[in-house]
Amino acid sequence: MALPKWDEARLAQLVAYVGNEEPVSIQTVNAAAVELETTARSIAAKLRKEGYDVEKSATVATKTFTEEQEDALREFLVKNSGDYTFAEIAAAFANGAFSAKQIQGKVLSMELTDAVKPTEKKVYERTFNDKEQAIFIKMANDDAFLEDIASKLNRTVPSVRGKALSLLRTKEISAIPASKNVAKVEDAFEGLDLANMTVAEISVKVDRSERGVKTMLTRRGVDAKDYSGAAKAAKNAAKA
Repeated sequence: MALPKWDEARLAQLVAYVGNEEPVSIQTVNAAAVELETTARSIAAKLRKEGYDVEKSATVATKTFTEEQEDALREFLVKNSGDYTFAEIAAAFANGAFSAKQIQGKVLSMELTDAVKPTEKKVYERTFNDKEQAIFIKMANDDAFLEDIASKLNRTVPSVRGKALSLLRTKEISAIPASKNVAKVEDAFEGLDLANMTVAEISVKVDRSERGVKTMLTRRGVDAKDYSGAAKAAKNAAKA
């Protein structure tokens, strides 16, 4: 069976689902695959192509379920089959010890997704008309924040971020507009001589993981002493 194609709306849905998780865990990849009705391989490949850092299965460090908790979750699902969504299960099970994504990943591995009440699908805007796109491009190239563009065009931030990725591929904008929240974090780069600092040194200065620093450098197309964010960004764009 052919997998669904990655259009603008599906990409926006994926971006919204992943949120600010960095790096993206295998558990989130598996859960996103269920949410978007595709394979985990397709999700991981798409995220990497868009510049996300995705954990490999051998390096996943996520909260695990004990055998007792797994048995309890199975019992909960059997007794309440079809009554609760993933979010509702997370709230009701084990005193809220697990997030909805952790529950979803575990249920997926247990092959009990049929016992979960389907979550109402979110509606994502599929198109921008010519006028909206022109406004988008001008604001993006004028360094407007994602939130400001979303407000101006009456769209969700995930929809705007997904559209920005499309416009970046066609070179109609030079970079993905920054989020106000992310911008606050990346302001930590100010005053640093990045070209003469290693990723490890930058990591200490900005209090971020080395993977996080690499992701930030890539999204900004900036080079460090031992990592070329510009080359990585160009490679990602070439794959798109």
